[in-house]
Amino acid sequence: MNKLTILLLFIGLTACKQNLKTEKNETPVQQELLVDEAVYPDALTKVFDAHGGLKQWKSQRTISFVLPKPNQSETHTIDLWSRKDRIDTEQFSMGFDGEQAWLLNESGNYEGDAGFYHNLMFYFYAMPFVLADEGILYSATEDLEYDGKKYPGLQIAYESGVGASSKDEYFIYYDPESHQMAWLGYTVTYRSGESSDNVKWIHYDNWQEVNGLVLPKSITWHKYEGRTIMEPASTVNFEEVMLSEDAKPSAFYEKPENGEYVPIKMN
Repeated sequence: MNKLTILLLFIGLTACKQNLKTEKNETPVQQELLVDEAVYPDALTKVFDAHGGLKQWKSQRTISFVLPKPNQSETHTIDLWSRKDRIDTEQFSMGFDGEQAWLLNESGNYEGDAGFYHNLMFYFYAMPFVLADEGILYSATEDLEYDGKKYPGLQIAYESGVGASSKDEYFIYYDPESHQMAWLGYTVTYRSGESSDNVKWIHYDNWQEVNGLVLPKSITWHKYEGRTIMEPASTVNFEEVMLSEDAKPSAFYEKPENGEYVPIKMN
């Protein structure tokens, strides 16, 4: 082998090593920028921090929890990066493969709207972190008062075309001392497609720590008259909560062979 060949071989190997180093470093840097470059209201940032921080949340890939119900429990599994999801029970399953929602209901026991329900409880459960999603508009709102205590908060709206129902509105209220989330007000426009001023209220006051994040152990809907919150109406418990930095295989979220695609209405 002559000197010229050796020199060309050395240059080629050096270039390959540099390319490999570049490829290794690109992804972590981009992920870090996604966390650091986003701008949120100071109050909301404090709420995120009180629940373990956005950086820790964004480092997780898969979340799952069980909703215990009298007739059958539901196991919910969600890919936090792609928002693919799946709900499994002994009688039916449903999910979202990244493009379409699906339902496996061979028993015929599920009579609800799978296109609406497949990710509904995830969004209630993953508060406040889902309020860091893209396409959200933040604005000031008046304090909420309950049982003699005032809770400061923010109004959340969505840019047109974001999500299945961009006309929905949310109101997050937090404890002024701990900055932990305390109340969620929300409107539902999914079935009508029209904006609503009927705000429903959920109390967040029962927490658990999972992988360094403070997440709900239960949430409670309250009766209400406008912004006057009254007695508790119903409570949903979350059990067997698991967070992982690992992703499920894509096939896990795909429609089973005997399932069928169901529509997701877009407002």
